[in-house]
Amino acid sequence: MEALLPSSRPLRADARRNREALLAAAREAFLAGEADAHVEEIAQRAGVAVGTLYRHFETREALVQEVYRQEVDELCAAPTELLHRHAPDEALRRFLLLLVEHAAVSKGMAVALESIMATDSPIFDDARTQMAQALDQLLEASAAAGAIRGGVSGRTLLRALGGICGMHATEGWQDEAVRITAILFDGLRFGAQKAG
Repeated sequence: MEALLPSSRPLRADARRNREALLAAAREAFLAGEADAHVEEIAQRAGVAVGTLYRHFETREALVQEVYRQEVDELCAAPTELLHRHAPDEALRRFLLLLVEHAAVSKGMAVALESIMATDSPIFDDARTQMAQALDQLLEASAAAGAIRGGVSGRTLLRALGGICGMHATEGWQDEAVRITAILFDGLRFGAQKAG
C-alpha cells in the first residue's frame, strides 16, 4: 500500500523543522561562496546530527539540488504578487531585476551546482521552464494592458537575459546587467508605443 511508504507521509513537525533548518544552513553556506562546506558542518549549523541530514537528503548533491529548487520556486512565485501590487509593465520590470539578482545568487552557488551538472538531473531544464512561464505570465499581462509589444515569449526574453547575466565573470557585471536589462525593457515598451 503506497500510502504507508515513509516518503509519501507528511513530515512530522519536528522533522519538517529539521529539514527547513538544514536547507537554510546549506543555502547560507552556498550563497556565501562556501561551496565546499561539508555535510557535517551544514548539519552542525542547522543544529542536527549528520544522520538527520542523510535521512532528509541521501547525498550532498540532493541537498544542493533542493536548495537550488527552493531558490527557483521562490523566484517564480513572485509574478503573482508583483501583479497584485503593480501595473503589469512595472511588475515585469521588477521581475527582470529579480532574475538578474537570481543570476548573482546562482554565481554564489555555482561551484556547489557543478556537483549536479554532471548528473542526469533535470533541475536546470525545469528551472528554465519555470522562469519562462513566469515571464510569459508577465509579458501577456503587460501586452494585454498595451504597455509592451506583443509576440515576445518568456523563453526568448530569458535567452536574452541569459546573455546579459553570462557576464558574471567580469568585475561589476551586476550593475552593467541592470543597465542592459533597462535597455531591454525600454525596447519592449517602445514596440507598444509604435503599435499604438
